[in-house]
Amino acid sequence: MADAETHFGTCPLCEAMCGLALTVDGGRVTKIRANEEDVWSRGFICPKGTAIHHLHDDPDRLRTPRIRNEDGTFREASWEEAFDEIERRLIPIAEEDLPSVAVYFGNPLAHNFSLSRYVGALINFSGLTSIYSAGTVDQWPKNLSSALMYGSSWTVPIPDVDRTDFLMVLGANPFDSQGSLLAAPGVMKRLRGIQERGGRFVVVDPRRTGTAERADEWVPIRPGTDAALLLGMLHVIFDEGLVNLGAAEGKVNGLAELESLCEGFSPAAVSETCRVPAEQIASLARELAATERASVYGRLGTCTQEFGTLASWLVDVLNIVTGNFDRLGGAMFSKPIAWSMLSLRPPEFEDGFELNRFQSRVRGAPEVLGQFPASCLAEEIATPGEGRVRALITVAGNPVLSTPDAGKLDAALPELEFMVSVDNWLNETTRHAHVVLPGQSPLEQPHYDEMLWSWAVRSAGKYAPALFEPQGGTVPEWQIMLRFSAMLQGQPWRDIDTDEIDMFYFVGLVGMIAEREGSPIYGRDPDEILAEHPEPGPERLLDFAIRTGPWGDAYGASPGGLTLDDFKASPHGIDKGPMVPRLDEIIQTESGKVELAPAYIVADLDRLRARLGRREDDSLVLVSRRQLRSNNSWMHNVAPLMTGKPRCTLLMHPDDARAAGVDDGALASVTSDAGSVDVPVEVSDEMSVGVVCLPHGWGHDRPGAQLSVASQQPGVCNNLLAPGELVDVPSGNAVVNGIPVRVAPAG
Repeated sequence: MADAETHFGTCPLCEAMCGLALTVDGGRVTKIRANEEDVWSRGFICPKGTAIHHLHDDPDRLRTPRIRNEDGTFREASWEEAFDEIERRLIPIAEEDLPSVAVYFGNPLAHNFSLSRYVGALINFSGLTSIYSAGTVDQWPKNLSSALMYGSSWTVPIPDVDRTDFLMVLGANPFDSQGSLLAAPGVMKRLRGIQERGGRFVVVDPRRTGTAERADEWVPIRPGTDAALLLGMLHVIFDEGLVNLGAAEGKVNGLAELESLCEGFSPAAVSETCRVPAEQIASLARELAATERASVYGRLGTCTQEFGTLASWLVDVLNIVTGNFDRLGGAMFSKPIAWSMLSLRPPEFEDGFELNRFQSRVRGAPEVLGQFPASCLAEEIATPGEGRVRALITVAGNPVLSTPDAGKLDAALPELEFMVSVDNWLNETTRHAHVVLPGQSPLEQPHYDEMLWSWAVRSAGKYAPALFEPQGGTVPEWQIMLRFSAMLQGQPWRDIDTDEIDMFYFVGLVGMIAEREGSPIYGRDPDEILAEHPEPGPERLLDFAIRTGPWGDAYGASPGGLTLDDFKASPHGIDKGPMVPRLDEIIQTESGKVELAPAYIVADLDRLRARLGRREDDSLVLVSRRQLRSNNSWMHNVAPLMTGKPRCTLLMHPDDARAAGVDDGALASVTSDAGSVDVPVEVSDEMSVGVVCLPHGWGHDRPGAQLSVASQQPGVCNNLLAPGELVDVPSGNAVVNGIPVRVAPAG
């Protein structure tokens, strides 16, 4: 090890963004440990972070393009051959009917240095309108409520966990997820900090998760009823005169309307539906209002349910009306050093957010924030007629496992005339592609998270250079995106100058920022800025975001301000402190105020009222779960993370297992209106009675996928049980929590 060197980087696998110390010897990473000097994570790391090099070294990872043969097998191809094939088959479809070309974006895109900054270029320059993403599977209700309340779909208040004294957590399990729409490495230690300073945190969840196990109070709730619980709390706030706007005083619209909307949702009225005692609901409301520094935090479980938009909206409403908004210890807005491209409102919504501008061809699903529910994709491919999806581009996604009615999509993909995937593996989805273009491994490109700092508990940032050079001839992912955009407009790929397109993209961005009053470069000539950035690519965008950010040098206007070079000289990162109140600079609504009662959202309350009167049958309901050693569907091919007992099991309460006639460890059949799977049972009192639980991201048993490790423990795909038409009505987000199922002994 005498020649070994230590390099510092950032784990790109989740929102914790933990600092890594990587030992490199002989051109290989031989060890990864936590970076104790990292200004952000300060020595915290989870098992996934120690396995990054296994993703890089995975023998199943694609290093060169693949073209599918007529018999379904794949052959290696050069990049030139691959783009020739894409041009031959995709351009004619796009020229004939561009809306028949669809694109699907997966979750890993958010953690990728190139893709995260160039997806916008692909959409804007290509003219694509048939857009699907993992967003409508896991978080579209939050994007929708933020758009209508604050005027930006990616403006999300987060709990100031380091300074709060009371935290109420709904639908989140940071014990396994490390935080979601909440960047806070070592979040469980931070939650213990609340207790150590005399405060409390409460978890509302149908399962006694690892987070709930450590909480001061666990509130087992019936899946899908979080909105009713929150309305019950809001009713108490108004009924007992506990409203306190605090920092939001004079900055909100709709307070009086909000009070009237609570009628009929008293704790007594919602208690039976939620399976939470009325007095407990009232007590939580009083504690939230009485604690000087408190916050409500809702995450994936509040989005992926029957009333996801109402629940997401009410989380913010409760923070606002109890004075716990835009204040230390409450729900606050992050202040990133480098602003995210997502903070820019799309041009089509420049005059405000308009919803349901058009509907999907088959189901008539309304467009929401430019997208249809991901579950619509299968029917749009399989249903004949004008406007049918004939070609598909997938970017860093595995929708065959990660979207509802997964079986229908798996069956529909072979009907496409052409499919191209940008992905590092031949997985359950890309095995259907005609061409697969490999991306770079996490160690083959630089890293500085683009969007995740937008909901971080501190204003920090970290840059890590690439450790290794990609294989010769590799086309970087940002160039792939730009090449696709031009090809979809009919341009032969050999005539495409991606540097020229990128310059056009960058100049347009600079011009937009320079025209905004209050911008650090307001009124400046874009050519002046361009002259300082001759090199194309994502680093240019990053440097621009830093230099025009709150601590940037503004291209000389703020001498001593930050540039990308400062981060390159600071391998452990730069930290500018905790969150600060900034409501006035956040709001982008037409009124200039927070809209407490957006008409589009409150219209869904009638559906919730009907839910209160709905009689429950004897069906069990299914919820999903995350796991510490998994990351959706794309970490199951890492051998060190797959050790130990099988993790794809059906969790059942002992009473439910007895009633169903299944034993611990036995195989059970789980059936819904959408499908059926056979899975081992794990009997545990961590589940509420009437609720069963499967992890998501499994199902690695599809023929043709080349995942040698994952296929040894394939598990089952829980999305085979999720009906595609079951969505949160306002947002179109998939309902994957609260699905009625039947459980019986297998066979």
